[in-house]
Amino acid sequence: MNETKRILQLIKKASQKNSPFSLVRIGDGENLVLAHGSVWPVKRVLREPWGRSARKGRKGIDLPNFELRNRMVTSIKKADVVGILPKHGDMINAPKHVKRELTDKVFRHYNIQPKLTCSATINRELMRNHDFWEILRRKKILIIYGNAENLKTTLQNNYGLKVNLAIPFSHYNQINRTLKLVLRNKNKFDIALVSCGVNSVILSQRISELTGKIAIDFGKASKFILTEDHNQKATNPTKRF
Repeated sequence: MNETKRILQLIKKASQKNSPFSLVRIGDGENLVLAHGSVWPVKRVLREPWGRSARKGRKGIDLPNFELRNRMVTSIKKADVVGILPKHGDMINAPKHVKRELTDKVFRHYNIQPKLTCSATINRELMRNHDFWEILRRKKILIIYGNAENLKTTLQNNYGLKVNLAIPFSHYNQINRTLKLVLRNKNKFDIALVSCGVNSVILSQRISELTGKIAIDFGKASKFILTEDHNQKATNPTKRF
């Protein structure tokens, strides 16, 4: 059984049993947040291209932020599945030293031993998988994303989803407010798709823990869906399914 099918089975099982399930993913940005002030000095993290971008307000966080880092550690330890980068390969566009080798360093430092791992790019595989959308179409969906309303419209019109909640999110300082809002509306959704950069690690795990629902760190899959929708309208304005 390949990895995507294995994760799909877990999602499907949780959806059938109405049981909690959380999937989080660790890429270069998450590695750098986990590393700052722990395995690397803060200044070194801020010298990295991703760190410089974060300092300019482009990553939805401010560094240093040790509260964010520590909450991420807790969520990774509690998550049902943790996506990590492979030891070799160019699955994401980032320098080698901030990819898997840094994941291994921070995991050793914090004694993180995930219950189950998969590829950090599992979100992209799920996005391309028909069975994934079949599971979602049978459930009520929550999305958390910067451009939440546009994503909601696309998911409803092109993918046939029932999106009951669409919460815009842009910065770490919105996490507690967002979690409170989700908890108040926990009966309105079954599955959450979370695309909020590194904040998705905390949000996905905590949403599942607080509500007993499925929460998936969907990452850039949301951006890809909107981009594909835009391109499709320009060339062939027909529904995907």
